[in-house]
Amino acid sequence: MSRMVQCVKLKKEAEGLERPTYPGDLGKRIYLNISQEAWKMWVGHQTMLINEYRLTPVDPKARKFLEEEMEKFLFSDNATMPEGFVPEEDNS
Repeated sequence: MSRMVQCVKLKKEAEGLERPTYPGDLGKRIYLNISQEAWKMWVGHQTMLINEYRLTPVDPKARKFLEEEMEKFLFSDNATMPEGFVPEEDNS
């Protein structure tokens, strides 16, 4: 049976992550409060940030930026969108 969490991002009960996906206290907070669906949304947003800002994830500055953005994306409504970014239309 899947572990259920009250997802703070989606504001509903949903399947929790199978294991911690990030180290430290932030990782524990994510594991306890973020669903698989919300984490998948973050991974997509992170990919967009890396591509749009041409970040190198091994660069300490980029890692710090991505960690701050991850916390904003998952736990508030203040996620950063690149200037002029226009999301693709969903044609499904």
